[in-house]
Amino acid sequence: MIAATVAGDPVAVDDVDAREAVLRASPQTAALPRPHTSEGRQLRRWLTQVLVTERVVAHEARALGVTAAGAPAVEDVLPDLTARLEIGSIAASVLVDPLARALYGHVTAGMDVFRAAAADYLRRNPTRFAGNPEPLAAIGALLRGAARRRAFRIWLEQRRAALVWLAPGYEHPGDPRQPDNTHKH
Repeated sequence: MIAATVAGDPVAVDDVDAREAVLRASPQTAALPRPHTSEGRQLRRWLTQVLVTERVVAHEARALGVTAAGAPAVEDVLPDLTARLEIGSIAASVLVDPLARALYGHVTAGMDVFRAAAADYLRRNPTRFAGNPEPLAAIGALLRGAARRRAFRIWLEQRRAALVWLAPGYEHPGDPRQPDNTHKH
């Protein structure tokens, strides 16, 4: 059985089962939802998203000629919890892989922040970098990191939309059309 395809290549339900089994055998198992419940199905949908995103990364890296060599460190791409929240749990999970981080570096290499934007940020947040002798450089790095994460997240979402087909029952956990979605307005 097929859970999804990425650029026409199948992602088997067995792959989702295997990923779930690894997670359930980990020390975090007590925090996981019970299998075969609404929340358990949502976990499987999330795991499917991670699997297909890993394959999208591998596909796009091949297409762009990107290798893991020289990949930025995880701490440079995702320095804190805020960065992980900005990029999203699926992308953050995939970025533990050096190939994904190298692709991140390739996709976001041209991103920069104008000095005026850093100066404006400092004007609006005067105490955040108080005492820092190089506040504009620090602010520039902060803003550049946020801009790069946003650009990569958008690029990755577009590539997933172009390359991924999800079987019924393996939709994105946040898809309002799937029956286990509980996010209501």
